[in-house]
Amino acid sequence: MKLSRILAGTAAAALIAVPLAACSSSDDTAAPATSSVSAQDMTPSAILSSTAWETTGAKNQDGKDVPLTGKSASNYVGFAYFNADGTFTMYTLDDAPKMQGDWTVSEDGKTRTIVSKDDKGAVKFTRDSEIITLTSSEFTYRTYPVEGDKSTYVDIIHTPTTHQQPSV
Repeated sequence: MKLSRILAGTAAAALIAVPLAACSSSDDTAAPATSSVSAQDMTPSAILSSTAWETTGAKNQDGKDVPLTGKSASNYVGFAYFNADGTFTMYTLDDAPKMQGDWTVSEDGKTRTIVSKDDKGAVKFTRDSEIITLTSSEFTYRTYPVEGDKSTYVDIIHTPTTHQQPSV
């Protein structure tokens, strides 16, 4: 009789414990990602061309917010569309054309190069930018307001947007 009570108690405890364990919030039991390809599996170029980007912030070398309308950030504000074929277009937040051309990202994901071109395809300028963050949820690159001075910089922060590319 005593043994059957112990077994019954153990069985009841197991019936209660199993469902509770299934509800655990431990990170070890996190649900798998729903995407078949994670950003970790993508090349830096594929990440950059996977979405449209909007400038949503800027921070200086001290980590302080820089106004997007300020002199050191305003030139970099807008919407950017990096196409998988290596071309790009950028627009102001008012959808006015800003620049177009070709782009690349180094294999190690540390440098983005843009080659700005006019409407006839002539090169206007080439700019290399140090990439600070490049994930599916943030693209941040560094600018240096004073040429040759690496102690003063502004990180330009972009996040994905659903804003449709203007058809100008």
